[in-house]
Amino acid sequence: MNNLLRLVGKRLIALPIMVFGVALLVFFIMSFSPIDPAYSALGESASPEAINAYRQQHGLDQPWIVQFGQFLLGLLQGDLGTYGPAQNPVMDRVAAALPITLQLTFIGLIIAVVIAVILGIISAVYRDKWPDQVIRVFSILCIATPSFWLAVLLILLFTSTLQMFPASGDLPNFFANPGGYLARIIMPAFALGVPVAGSLTRVIRTAMVEELDKDYVRTAIGAGIPYHTVVARNVLRNALITPVTVLGLRIGYLIGGAVVIEVIFNLPGMGMTILQGVQSNYPTLVQGVTVTVAVAFIIINIVVDMLYILINPRIRTV
Repeated sequence: MNNLLRLVGKRLIALPIMVFGVALLVFFIMSFSPIDPAYSALGESASPEAINAYRQQHGLDQPWIVQFGQFLLGLLQGDLGTYGPAQNPVMDRVAAALPITLQLTFIGLIIAVVIAVILGIISAVYRDKWPDQVIRVFSILCIATPSFWLAVLLILLFTSTLQMFPASGDLPNFFANPGGYLARIIMPAFALGVPVAGSLTRVIRTAMVEELDKDYVRTAIGAGIPYHTVVARNVLRNALITPVTVLGLRIGYLIGGAVVIEVIFNLPGMGMTILQGVQSNYPTLVQGVTVTVAVAFIIINIVVDMLYILINPRIRTV
């Protein structure tokens, strides 16, 4: 238990350090933007007096390190600044968009995991037989298929041709309209999850094959334990240790892919927010959304690390 708490403590200590690094990197890159936040907020027709007053009010006339300190202090207080002529809080926009991106990422992750676990187990159990060969080819096709290209194909098939699922419009509330919610989010989630499912299938197959070749499997089967019981209770649990680690890396792909998929399907998530910030010349909005996405990615990976510790008891003694 002490070792487990020590490992959890290390992850929690690393969290603020990684957040600081991400905030520094994003702020540094955005400082090279040719867009002047003062003109972006007040408009090109603003008077020089108004521009100077805005700069002083928001600390834009201060040295870069001072501006970063103010940004970091605001980040710690949950304040990401304002954007637009109306001085709308960036945090309000993020609070409305982030749940949509997280929902899309989570459902895409569920689709990827379900497909990968089923196909990975079948492929390993029927190793080198025709089901294995078919699944291996299918997984390669999934890996080679970009999410945005698959998204366009899904829209052409299920929206334009079959008219089964909508490709635009508001995302209904799940509890008020579960059917409408699923119909709206299933295509973008599927397009997001399929490429991850392909790579994860190959990882699960490899891990399962390695476990099936170990002595304890042959000993258990020789002792009269049914083959499917050994696979379900022992092999699968031990084989999932490596895929869980890989899944943590794939979450970054899912979040990044969700940003693109949202634009294609016109979902009002973080991707659409970044696009609107770029199109409207709102650098503070782009900066706030980028930092939020990066921090969400870091936190999710720490959660995956915790899950890895729970699945693999041996690491608790390290």
